[in-house]
Amino acid sequence: MSWAVRSLLEGNTKIFSMLTDVSYLPTLTIDSLSAYFVLLISFGMLTGILYAGGYLKPFRKTMSRLELGIHHLAFIWLHISMLMVTVLRDGTFFLLAWEMMSVSSFILILFEASKKETRLIALNYLIQMHVGFILIMGAMMYVQSLGYAFGFDGLAGYFSKNSVLPLFLVLFAGFGIKAGFVPLHTWLPHAHPAAPSHVSGVMSGVMIKMGIYGLLRVLTYIHAELYVVGLIILGVSTLSGLLGVMNAITQHDIKKLLAYHSIENIGIIGMGIGAGLLGVALNAPALAALAFTGGLLHIFNHSLFKSLLFYGAGSVYQATHTRNVEQLGGLMKSMPKTGMLFLLGSLSICGLPPFNGFISEFLIYMGLFKGLGLDIWYLDLSMLASILGLTLIGGLAVFCFTKVFSITFLGSPRSSKASQAAEVSDDMIFSKILVGVLIVAIGLFPNLFVKWVAEVTALYVPDISPIENALPTLMKVGMAGGLFIVVSLVLLWVRSRQQKQVVVEYGPTWGCGYSGANAAVHQYTATSYANNFTELVGPLVGTTTHYEKIAEEEIFPKARHFETHSYDVFEKTLIDKPAELLLKSTDRHESFQTGKLTHYLIYVFVFLALVFLLTYFQIL
Repeated sequence: MSWAVRSLLEGNTKIFSMLTDVSYLPTLTIDSLSAYFVLLISFGMLTGILYAGGYLKPFRKTMSRLELGIHHLAFIWLHISMLMVTVLRDGTFFLLAWEMMSVSSFILILFEASKKETRLIALNYLIQMHVGFILIMGAMMYVQSLGYAFGFDGLAGYFSKNSVLPLFLVLFAGFGIKAGFVPLHTWLPHAHPAAPSHVSGVMSGVMIKMGIYGLLRVLTYIHAELYVVGLIILGVSTLSGLLGVMNAITQHDIKKLLAYHSIENIGIIGMGIGAGLLGVALNAPALAALAFTGGLLHIFNHSLFKSLLFYGAGSVYQATHTRNVEQLGGLMKSMPKTGMLFLLGSLSICGLPPFNGFISEFLIYMGLFKGLGLDIWYLDLSMLASILGLTLIGGLAVFCFTKVFSITFLGSPRSSKASQAAEVSDDMIFSKILVGVLIVAIGLFPNLFVKWVAEVTALYVPDISPIENALPTLMKVGMAGGLFIVVSLVLLWVRSRQQKQVVVEYGPTWGCGYSGANAAVHQYTATSYANNFTELVGPLVGTTTHYEKIAEEEIFPKARHFETHSYDVFEKTLIDKPAELLLKSTDRHESFQTGKLTHYLIYVFVFLALVFLLTYFQIL
């Protein structure tokens, strides 16, 4: 940790060996990029373990010590493996750490392994992680077959003498599965809801960033074809941001909604990185430095507000035993601390001042607008499309979180689960406050954090002076945010003093003379709130409606339920349909599975005979 802090502040590369006398042990290398991610991992895991102390209390009564011990051990190994991923360059040890990270997170998702759905989700996650693993390993093995070193260091020689694009696309796909870029994201909306909330917060806030780290590490070795590479990252990221937030709006499961927002924010991070590469390729220092720094800062910002939101969702689930926002409502009265901290995370993820999400998105916007002044028509077109995309993403995020916050915390309870909710324990609140303080600190003192991130930007951008030029503007933004907070606190203090002199009366909401008012019926639902949007983007966001229509002959209609469910268009097209075709093809060969040992022995002898005949004819 101390090495990471020193390296990040000094901007130097620190190389040291675990045991210099043992040649087969790996060399650990920490530069400013590694240091940045080591800090992110360490803080994220710290808040995760603090939150887990309270979240796991109910499970200690129902689970054995062995089950909880395995869970805690997997959590520790996830921490260690992620740290190793960021400091290892040798291919063998890096891939070993990468695999350890996937397996330990797989065990964490399996926390409630008694549920069949959880086991299937964990298996789906593990399969997709191994697809990414094979792509990364295959790329490194191909580079080694050409005479270069096996690992990241071999990429430098390869990219200097060969075409960049083919190998980059393979590595981008491999690391992109872990990060959750569209269309490689299909594991993410299922794994996060299945895992316990402290694991969801760590996976979304920290672990998926390992995919971004891998991409950034690869980019340190690429010095040609940057325009094409940047355009690919920018295009995929814009698509990820838009589709991520669109899918989030249609969700009823609060954790699944947050998972889609992780895809959205991975898109925002990628937009900053992609635009920064375009600036480097076209010698536009302001675009390169500002956009890249904004993307890098958003990595840390997202780890903060997304872990805070998942911790808040976990608190809601522990208090109500449901993740369905349609069954919630009115929780601000019974869970005021969780509600206020969830509101803080919501404002930040929407990119609203004076919080940290605004600072990183503001830097990306500054870079994109700087790119418009270069009189390069194809760059102008890319910048305009990115600005429009980022604006739309931000607007839709506000729309989504007004829905989830208002339906969950405002109004009246829609079910007995919500009406019986109570605030969670202080140890679960403390970890959220710890994250919240840092969210506010980055919003009020952006210069301090931007200077640190600029040390990482220097690995990619030759001229980072535009960042120095932007610091006075950021200082004014921070001061304006501080003034806003002070004024808001003063107004709240004045209001509280005034309310002490007022007798507050409580009663049911006026129903215009109708005495059968029902909170579940007479309030906006999440479905009705997003209905117009869902109809507008129907082809991009799949939804199904479950409702039995009233027949003409039904004089007295029976009770009915109206439900809507959403599905991921990419998942249905790229995974579900191919899987169905594969199952149908295997069904045709069921006749070979007789269950009789003699038949299986015959298959073995036939196979060996075929091998013998083929070998014989090849010799002739």
